[in-house]
Amino acid sequence: MEISNLRSYPDMADIIADRCWNAWWTETEVSLTEYRAHLEPMIAGNEVPVALIAHDQGEYLGSVLLIENDLDDRQQYTPWIAALWVEPESRRQGIAAKLIEAARREAAFQGYGLCYLCATPDNTPYYIARGFEQIETDVSGLNIFTIGS
Repeated sequence: MEISNLRSYPDMADIIADRCWNAWWTETEVSLTEYRAHLEPMIAGNEVPVALIAHDQGEYLGSVLLIENDLDDRQQYTPWIAALWVEPESRRQGIAAKLIEAARREAAFQGYGLCYLCATPDNTPYYIARGFEQIETDVSGLNIFTIGS
């Protein structure tokens, strides 16, 4: 398994869009096509936003985004580790932790000292166990975390 920037595997943008949109955006006014369009800067650019992909011999295993903002209520925080996804059959193999670490390294490379993340309360123990510090509770139903990059 290796982790690569979406720029190196632009054909995987459709998979990322499908997984993330179906996981978090189906009950919003954002269409799958609109969500997919937000990945285009990640294919073309070299700075935040960035998409990282876990893959094995061309097979998509998961992905994570490093974006400017993931929560409208907290515009002052940047960058955010967001849209962490691992395929169901690839879970519990440490892929999510490796994607998080890759996002942290990318943030550090770009000069950021901290990363932010928001998650539902039921996912709080997962992030705490991986070194995140919870800094806010129940912001629009989400907990907010930070971790050094």
